Formats: sequence, structure tokens, C-alpha cells
Amino acid sequence: METVVVIVGAGPAGLATSVCLNQHSIPNVILEKEDIYASLWKKRAYDRLKLHLAKEFCQLPFMPHGRDVPTFMPKELFVNYLDAYVSRFDINPRYNRTVKSSTFDESNNKWRVEAENTVTGETEVYLSEFLVVATGENGDGNIPMVKGIETFPGEILHSSGYKSGRDFKDKNVLVVGGGNSGMEICFDLCNFGANTTVLIRTPRHVVTKEVIHLGMSLLKYVPVTMVDTLVTTMAKILYGDLSKYGLFRPKQGPFATKLSTGKAPVIDVGTVQKIRGGEIQVINGGIGSINGKTLTFENGLEQDFDAIVFATGYKSSVCNWLEDYEYVMKKDGFPKTPMPKHWKGEKNLYCAGFSRKGIAGAAEDAMSVADDIRSILATIKK
Repeated sequence: METVVVIVGAGPAGLATSVCLNQHSIPNVILEKEDIYASLWKKRAYDRLKLHLAKEFCQLPFMPHGRDVPTFMPKELFVNYLDAYVSRFDINPRYNRTVKSSTFDESNNKWRVEAENTVTGETEVYLSEFLVVATGENGDGNIPMVKGIETFPGEILHSSGYKSGRDFKDKNVLVVGGGNSGMEICFDLCNFGANTTVLIRTPRHVVTKEVIHLGMSLLKYVPVTMVDTLVTTMAKILYGDLSKYGLFRPKQGPFATKLSTGKAPVIDVGTVQKIRGGEIQVINGGIGSINGKTLTFENGLEQDFDAIVFATGYKSSVCNWLEDYEYVMKKDGFPKTPMPKHWKGEKNLYCAGFSRKGIAGAAEDAMSVADDIRSILATIKK
């Protein structure tokens, strides 16, 4: 099949890119390996998830949220929004298409994308002038290799497979990772009566969603350094010194850290209060080894657990199928060009949803990619 643009991935970035291209009447096809769009939101999000960012930072092009939508949406409302978006703009991804390879054919200056139809088992070939990688930052769940992990008799799962703490009542559960997912899962486990411990390796800023909302709004007009100073000061007033509880702040400000490393500040949902009250234990460092139910930590502490939840992030899977990834990506599957031109590669290769700015970043990328493709096509027609 031939088309002008092939988009790989039907998450928010892929959906938004298709809509933006359609606004310019540019033919495009979305290939999605799952049987549904936005699978991260529909299949891999835990039950109590609530968007930490205000609604104006969680909307896609040409469809802002209504006035009746709360500032901070629960997962269900955002999923409903995505459903309405797909319906309103009549987006029809090709589901159950797992892209196996994608190469640039120098002989005809087109991208050749081979995808397996996992329903029929057939291999489908797509040729396009432009290719957009929209598989997002959250590709494959990352579970680090730990000595002796194969001996652990309890349940081991990645945060993407975690749904609720209701099955962990009275169990000793270790959550590995002190980012937003890890801290919120700790809160959920504790609420369901699990004996909860969180393992935190690196310092993280802890703030409230209201403070982050203020900071993100100010960033439109004020330099990052000034916003970081304000946000950090407000966090210190709200929480005081949390180091005695094992929660340490980075030296760099929260927004500067996000831009340079991709690590977002922790938006507290009530976890800090439970840590202060001794309901959630904090261990700093990493896991040294596992021997059956007994985990030995790098600080020498030994403790038994019934389950381990790895909230250790994701790794990009782009380089597994994009053979000519170097036109836009580094080996780690993230853009090689720094923002704000991270979305544009060589040979008409683009990426959307890799800016580490969440839904807002995906929306910005989609508009930039579509406008650039329109500009190139307009030049060719002349």
C-alpha cells in the first residue's frame, strides 16, 4: 500500500498527528500493534490514576476541554476525552499491526514499512514519502536485572501491569522507584492494607499539583530558573525538611531537572503524609541481591517481601524496528536533536511524543510535524 505519511503508534501523539495532517488534507495511515488506540491509558494505567497536570496541559489539537471538565481529571475522564477525539475526527488506525522493520529506500526516496498483521499472520508492506514515529517514550516496561531475581517466589510486576492494591492486603510489598508512579502505587497499596516499602535511589523534588500548575503557567512568561526558585521555596514551606524521612531534593530545580534528564518532580497525592506517619517505609539506594523472599539492599539491610513492583520506567523500543533510526534517534531511542527541533529528522523522518513534556508535548509535536510536511509538499508542487 502507498500513502503520503505512515504514522507508527496510535497513542495521543499518533492520533494528534493524524488529525493535524487531515486538517491539511494530507493522506496518512496509522499502524498500531495493539487492538485499540491509546493502549497505555486504556490497558496499562492503574485504577486510581488521576492526571497530575491541569487540563489545559492535557488536550490535543483542535479540541480543548470544556468548562465543565475539572482542572485535574481522573483517568476515566481523560479516556472519555480520547474516545470523543477519535470519534469527532473519525480516526481509523490499522490495529494489530506490529511493525517489524522500516527502512529508507534510496532508489525511490520512500520509506518501506513492513508490518505483521497479528490477526491474519500476513506481512503487509507500506510505502510512504514521510514516516512519523509516534510510539512514545513509554515503550517497553523496564525491569532491571538483579542478582538472584529468578529465585524470588512472590509476584514480580512492572508498574504498567499494576492495577490496584486490593490483592495485596497484609502482604509485604516493595515498590522500586520513587517517581510519580512509584509513589502513587505506594499510596494505593497502603490504602488497601499492604505493608508498603519504597526503594528510592535518586533525589526527587516533591510538590503539590497546584504548585506545579502555577509553575507551568508561569513558564510561559518567566525563565526556568526563576520558576524553579519559586516552586522550590513553596515546596519547602509546604513540606519542610523531608531528608530525615529518606526524601532528598536534587540541587537542580524541578523544571530544569525535567528538561535536562526527563525526570519529573513527584506530585504528592498523600504519600508524604503516610511516610511521615510511618505507614510507608523508605529505603535509599538499590537492591544488592535477592535470595528467595529475602532481599539484601546496597546499604546492608535485609528484609523479606511477598511481592515486588518495579516502577522503574520504560525503555524506548523504536530502534528494534526502525533500522535507519539514526536519521532522527540516538541508540537509546530518543531524539538526537535537542528541543525545540527534536521532532524533525533527515529523509522525511519525524518523531512525535518524545519531548518529555507529556500530552502537551505530544500535541505540540503533532502540529509541528504536520506543518512541516505541508510545507515540504507545497514546495514540491511548485
